[in-house]
Amino acid sequence: MRSVLTRLSLTDFRSYERADIPLDGRMVVLTGPNGAGKTNILEAVSLLSPGRGLRNAALPEIGRRAPDETAGRAWAVSALLEVSGEPVRIGVGVETAGAARRAVRLEGEAVPPARLTDLVRPAWLTPAQDRLFLEAAGERRRFLDRLVFAAEPAHAAHAQAYEKALRERLRLLTDGPADGVWLDALEQRLALSGARLAEARARTLAVLQAEIDARGDRPFPQARIAPLGEWEKRAAGGESGAALEQALAAALAAARGRDGTAGRSLTGPHRGDLSVIHAERGRPAAECSTGEQKALVLNLVLAQAARLSRAESAPAPVLLLDEVAAHLDRRRRAALFDEIEALGLQAFLTGTDDPLFEELAGRALRLRVEGSRLAVADTP
Repeated sequence: MRSVLTRLSLTDFRSYERADIPLDGRMVVLTGPNGAGKTNILEAVSLLSPGRGLRNAALPEIGRRAPDETAGRAWAVSALLEVSGEPVRIGVGVETAGAARRAVRLEGEAVPPARLTDLVRPAWLTPAQDRLFLEAAGERRRFLDRLVFAAEPAHAAHAQAYEKALRERLRLLTDGPADGVWLDALEQRLALSGARLAEARARTLAVLQAEIDARGDRPFPQARIAPLGEWEKRAAGGESGAALEQALAAALAAARGRDGTAGRSLTGPHRGDLSVIHAERGRPAAECSTGEQKALVLNLVLAQAARLSRAESAPAPVLLLDEVAAHLDRRRRAALFDEIEALGLQAFLTGTDDPLFEELAGRALRLRVEGSRLAVADTP
């Protein structure tokens, strides 16, 4: 489904008192010094979807603060989209300073945040993910879940249900009373949502691997991806959802004593991980150079974007690529730009140096950002 941002407006958002950015569907390149406000624009777009955006920030942290203010102001991000040729207005924000609940509006009417996935599906890559393969498993698991969510929005609801039941079960095991009937009910809920999480992760990785394999002539390193978690491996091996549910419920029941003693849950999809191998070199991504790691992650994001760009019932992703070009050699930068253009994707890219984007002369809307002020830049 064709869904394009045609205008983005910010009010008291991060460092911006006001900003109004007309867009024309082309790639948007934001250049300027560090701290100028480039990433804030990307974060604003990322918040046009459910969740906490690319910085994983709490809502009260986002509002602009004057030097003499201790709390952030009420803030808003609004956008005009063209969806299958028709204009659509959406907006997100908090209506009072310090509010912990986000307001979401569609054509001026309040709607649940989940409605945003019908219109905008941002996918992002930031410098914080440069150490994705070196960090703990939780970072890779969150990265994988964002890839899953982009194609299957219900994944977020399953994850929330799982985490809620997991917390309640652990509280009973550690604080008591460890009522067997209530634990049985919680573990059944955990098994249901956990099996769906594992199935969705395994399904997404299989589809992405096929997409990567089908696009083998690209200048990005080929990846071999696979789940590392027990339950995702079982799902990838063809175990049915019903069998996964039954096995997970039994494993949770058997682990009650161990989990209560440890003070944490030691089995389940919340302990999953992601394996990424540089196919040509036959080495884990963690052992590759920084540039190769960045290219491997980018390959996964592009594979998902290519997959979703062909979907007729969901919006194509909006790519948010923060300081990505700096770690790519010239050949891979040019290939990245060409692929975004060929897929017909809307993308926002940031960088400190104009020469990084010289291949985009005449092909992108270029904005110079300094002191949270934007101006159309000259063509490089």
